[in-house]
Amino acid sequence: MSQEVEQFLQMVKESDNIVFFGGAGVSTESGIPDFRSVDGLYHQKYDYPPETILSHTFYMNHTAEFYRFYRDKMLCLDAKPNMAHRMLAKLEEAGKLKAVVTQNIDGLHQLAGSKRVLELHGSVHRNYCRSCGKEFDARYILEGTDAIATCDVCGGSVKPDVVLYEEGLDDRTLNDAIYYISHADMLIVGGTSLAVYPAAGLVDYYSGKKLVLINKTVTPMDRKADLVIHEPIGEVFGQIIL
Repeated sequence: MSQEVEQFLQMVKESDNIVFFGGAGVSTESGIPDFRSVDGLYHQKYDYPPETILSHTFYMNHTAEFYRFYRDKMLCLDAKPNMAHRMLAKLEEAGKLKAVVTQNIDGLHQLAGSKRVLELHGSVHRNYCRSCGKEFDARYILEGTDAIATCDVCGGSVKPDVVLYEEGLDDRTLNDAIYYISHADMLIVGGTSLAVYPAAGLVDYYSGKKLVLINKTVTPMDRKADLVIHEPIGEVFGQIIL
């Protein structure tokens, strides 16, 4: 066990108001690709870059192509929670973790048992008809035979409840995240390059002395952190003993 991990475990032991803020790297150990790593979506070949496809403009103007990419790359419905997801749920159950703030849309935190999950970018598991408002699950989208997902009641276009590029974050979710982060005695930031704003700016609301960054690569916040661990997040969380 490294000295950094030992220090992390001691911080967890001494804290009872922990908030976790995570990104795509939390789910890569579950087999879900991230965007910016060497093997991520940005390094794969498509007619358009993922950032363009996952934009509001592209969804509106090229809906069929959006859904072709979305079904193929964004709906990883067979993925299972990994050690990081499971230990965060156990920390919450033990009363030490107060909230998970996530940029992920895969729902794995909830599947692992976490109750208070703030999904900054929405969820693939929520979808709604833009005409009548009927809700649909992710399986309906994945298994649809039409090029564009449509409502089985009114025939309207169905949109995933995810925040696309050019769209704003949900105000209530954002405000709740700010509240929990600003009141935390320990903030663990994991599996995120802290490159996507405004989500990455949430770290600035933490004013405590136990800011821990767990990420395989360097982030812009490393110099501000009280502890930096460049190890796989699942391996680090797997060493927590409650």
